[in-house]
Amino acid sequence: MTQINSTAEITFDADLTALNTLGIAAKAQKLIEITSVNQLKQLHKDGLFEKEQPFILGGGSNILLRRNISRTVLKISLVGITVLSEDERYALVDVSAGVNWHSLVEWAVENNFGGIENLALIPGTVGAAPIQNIGAYGVELKDVIESVTFFDLESGMNQTLTNRECIFGYRDSIFKNELKGKVIVTGICLKLTKPPHTVNSSYRSLSEFLQNKQITDPGIDDIFDAVVAIRESKLPNPNLIGNAGSFFKNPIVERTLFVALTDTFPDIPGYEVSKSQVKIPAGWLIEKAGWKGKKVGNVGTYKNQALVLVNYGGATGEELWNHALRIQKSVSETFGVELTPEVNIIE
Repeated sequence: MTQINSTAEITFDADLTALNTLGIAAKAQKLIEITSVNQLKQLHKDGLFEKEQPFILGGGSNILLRRNISRTVLKISLVGITVLSEDERYALVDVSAGVNWHSLVEWAVENNFGGIENLALIPGTVGAAPIQNIGAYGVELKDVIESVTFFDLESGMNQTLTNRECIFGYRDSIFKNELKGKVIVTGICLKLTKPPHTVNSSYRSLSEFLQNKQITDPGIDDIFDAVVAIRESKLPNPNLIGNAGSFFKNPIVERTLFVALTDTFPDIPGYEVSKSQVKIPAGWLIEKAGWKGKKVGNVGTYKNQALVLVNYGGATGEELWNHALRIQKSVSETFGVELTPEVNIIE
């Protein structure tokens, strides 16, 4: 390990196994850890972004490394949570990209700031959150985000986009489209609520959990505890079994296809997106196609949640990707529905 520009550390032939939650053994030719925006500016001044396209690594929770990475990897380790302003109803909170997402949710609940309690236990860092427009249990990040700050790789300057300018969609944003590969998210600003909070407990499994606990007037702490309990019952701990959480997006299909599927599969669940479209849980499709709990070599589909693909130890990125392709093909042949990875596939 050596120093670059006296501040940023550079490691050659870096092992990335512990830096991706799937636990895929892969290496980076060069790894640079970023702890300040000034380091990014210096790298830009040195011409790094002109000479090559570095791979940006956050918490490594939403990626599948199919092979070793020959280009430079920038590990974003910017940290800090700051309350910028607050009034009687809201608090504006600035959060750096390297902050662990779940730690932020814990911090918000502990400080009685509402709006992200439904997003507890989502793995990864804050920097990845707006790129994916993360969501769970009836809430998406776009519901609470005020703005996103990013480093422009062309100009070498930090810039900010408002919520509207981010063009958020279902697990989508401008950062996955027009700005893909052109910027590095350095932080976000959230508009969180202050008491009295209006909580979202409409999601079926969440409302059922609260009913079973006889919680009739839940607060943000109740929602947080419920989401944590539900997720822990369904999802494996990546420290014990390598996984990247939900591997596939829930597909949105035309209503005509959904109605046709109900003839053959009367118990198929669906959630109305619009008058013409319905969202089907990908986990249900994968389970019905016979993949839940199935193990193939070193990889498999988790026994408690078919949406999660796991590395039982020693799996290669290609091995796990081939398992994903088998599932895609099976679901397509069974239902006529195409599954799209939610996880970013890194070639």
